Amino acid sequence: MLRYTLMRLGVFAACLLVVWGLVYSGLVPRGLGDSNGMWVVLLAMVVSAPISFVVLRKERDRASVKVVQRVDRMKANLEENRSQEDIADDTARAQGAQGQAPQTS
Repeated sequence: MLRYTLMRLGVFAACLLVVWGLVYSGLVPRGLGDSNGMWVVLLAMVVSAPISFVVLRKERDRASVKVVQRVDRMKANLEENRSQEDIADDTARAQGAQGQAPQTS
């Protein structure tokens, strides 16, 4: 997941540099007043999103598989712990029931 995130940030940084160059050279209009920096960042985000979606598809799928495997492993460990607790609880109850003498009135 870290690798995918870093690759996504790299695509964004590249788009930010390209958009900044286009705005600086006058090929893309500047923002209004002091909003030029925000305009460049927002435009770079809009441009980088579809590029990342297409270019990083395989890496995103690999990261997704790893996340699913990790979640499945955690669920299996949790279920194993639960079953061990149930066995211990059943054993303790059985031992408690055997140790009690029947009461007569």
